[in-house]
Amino acid sequence: MRLIVLEGLDGAGTTTQARRLVEHVRASGGKAHGTREPSDGPIGKLIREMLTGGHVIPGQQICQGTFGLLFAADRLDHLQREVEPQLAGGVLVVSDRWYHSSLAYQGTGADRDWIAMLNGRARKPDLTIFLEVRPEVAAARRVAAGRVQELFEDVRMQEEVAAGYEATIAELTAAGERIETIDGEATPDAVFAAITKLVGV
Repeated sequence: MRLIVLEGLDGAGTTTQARRLVEHVRASGGKAHGTREPSDGPIGKLIREMLTGGHVIPGQQICQGTFGLLFAADRLDHLQREVEPQLAGGVLVVSDRWYHSSLAYQGTGADRDWIAMLNGRARKPDLTIFLEVRPEVAAARRVAAGRVQELFEDVRMQEEVAAGYEATIAELTAAGERIETIDGEATPDAVFAAITKLVGV
């Protein structure tokens, strides 16, 4: 039973590399399942709507604490509905984001200890791979891809998130969690080669 998580700023390439890893494992005869957060479950769908401007409060921004609660609820629902059944079946699960994102993103505008407490029952990944990309590089990639900017994607916010990831990784590795950082600005093939080496597939 292995849960592999890919993390990074929006535009770091986590979605592309997670998909490639699942395809690679399957092509090699293994069993793999790709997933993401926010999930495709009911709470995850609500979060995605809110991130793209749905359910706005006229004249106000939705507070970070609300997102912290929703992401934590989605994570436990995601575990029960999708992740744990796959792991129980002997399938390698590859998730595009996990609680590290909540600590890095919501931790910029809400109390980090509170966010950590909310996620205290979430399963720890067997391996987390952080694709390190500078905020300006990630922003240029999002523009090149023609993506609609989401709530957390302006460059200044992403600079805060990058600092949040740095603090999160330091704290969690000190607590014994396995988190590996690779250069997300390398070519996609070089990034993928580094990922497969770490995963051992």
